[in-house]
Amino acid sequence: MNTNLVYTLSKPTNTDKAKHPAIFLMHGMGSNESDLPSIVQELRNDYYIFSLRGPLSQPPGYSFFTIERIGLPHEEPFKHILNEIQQFIEEAKSQYDIDENGIYLMGFSQGGILSQSLASIMGNKLAGIVSLSGYLPEIVDTMEKSPMDGLRVFLAHGEQDQIIPFTWSEKSKQYFEGNHAEVSYHPYTGGHFLTQEVVNKILTYFKG
Repeated sequence: MNTNLVYTLSKPTNTDKAKHPAIFLMHGMGSNESDLPSIVQELRNDYYIFSLRGPLSQPPGYSFFTIERIGLPHEEPFKHILNEIQQFIEEAKSQYDIDENGIYLMGFSQGGILSQSLASIMGNKLAGIVSLSGYLPEIVDTMEKSPMDGLRVFLAHGEQDQIIPFTWSEKSKQYFEGNHAEVSYHPYTGGHFLTQEVVNKILTYFKG
């Protein structure tokens, strides 16, 4: 693929269908492309699973964009990575037998922020998103939005999250519901991490 992004790819093994849905994974700050694939490994028979690495060094791993503070990404790198991910998705669609009606984004923390932001921008070009411990930054208000009717939005956030405030996920829920997306909202007991209960709900979401 013609991209500057580092990524891993798991191709579906089920040959009964001509085209398959695809999940694009995006990790959190300081992590890497190996972080999230294990969560959705049960889906590898039926889904293309792309896992992207953030392009910026953030020891001990990488990040997708820089921030002024929590809740306020720097505008230029944030908009740049949003465009780069959209281009990556288009490249993937042109190179692989991906069902255009089955494109999903999933991310944790920074990846959740990107998933929510791209959902607002791309709208019904996506089948759905899974945002884990993320939020929708105000910068997205200045960007062009697309219809989100029927977009399947899965939001999960730990009620004791000390990195990204839990209340921000409630605002995201209201935003997507107000734009007629199909929102499933999953607050849980925990901090800035995932629980097995959330992982099980994610798998149910993709298998449903």
